[in-house]
Amino acid sequence: MSRPELDIDPALVADLLVRFLRAEAGKFGFERGVLGLSGGIDSAVSCALAARAFGPENVLAVMMPYRTSNPDSEGDARAVARATGVRSKLVDISKLVDGYLDQEGVEDRLRRGNVMARARMIVLYDHSAAEGSLVIGTSNKTEVLLGYSTQWGDAASALNPLGDLYKHQVFQLARHLDLPSGVIDKAPSADLFEGQSDEDDLGFTYDDADRILVRLVDQRWSAGELEADGFDPELVRKLMRRIVLNQYKRLPPIIAKLGNRTIGQDFRYLRSWGH
Repeated sequence: MSRPELDIDPALVADLLVRFLRAEAGKFGFERGVLGLSGGIDSAVSCALAARAFGPENVLAVMMPYRTSNPDSEGDARAVARATGVRSKLVDISKLVDGYLDQEGVEDRLRRGNVMARARMIVLYDHSAAEGSLVIGTSNKTEVLLGYSTQWGDAASALNPLGDLYKHQVFQLARHLDLPSGVIDKAPSADLFEGQSDEDDLGFTYDDADRILVRLVDQRWSAGELEADGFDPELVRKLMRRIVLNQYKRLPPIIAKLGNRTIGQDFRYLRSWGH
């Protein structure tokens, strides 16, 4: 479905993001990337971009199922690995996760999901150390704005090519990159539990969210303007509240200021400083 306010030039965007990955990694002497490959559309797009940026042989895609993950996800992830030509590896996180959950008796679904997401990032950062590579992120702009991610879990990365792309735009880019149709067409899911759906968790569709968010954030519409244009007032308020409440997830750790030059406040340099 075309959305003029959201539509991108996917060829141009793909070229810009490939250049971004190559240039930013190169500033610190890295030429390799590692990422989690879930079988979903976001990780598939990041994988394809990383393969173009570093060469498929320099990208490791790690599949990290938990025992309750949808068994079809591994097949979708392997299809993406074949399509992009990257190296792939399967690491079952069940023992890693259950060791903690069983010890602490954690039953709450949200807490269990957060532990799974953070366990996956432990695996990725360990492989990045072993590979001499950087962790490539897979969180899109819709998720980042709404806080639909786990801090220090799937939200963590060294470089994130998708963080300024709404979900609608990720779908456009995926089609341009000729990724497997099964990955593009299935319902988005964090794959923490079999049958889980992002949109069921959120309580609204990505399409509805994107149409409001692009106006709120990029075009700076007010809530009143959105409501006057026919958008659901309750959903507008819900999205605005999520953006505000999840600001802490978009910030680096806040350091208490004591000295003359505090990191992140007075002591600030560009990423490329010294290179």
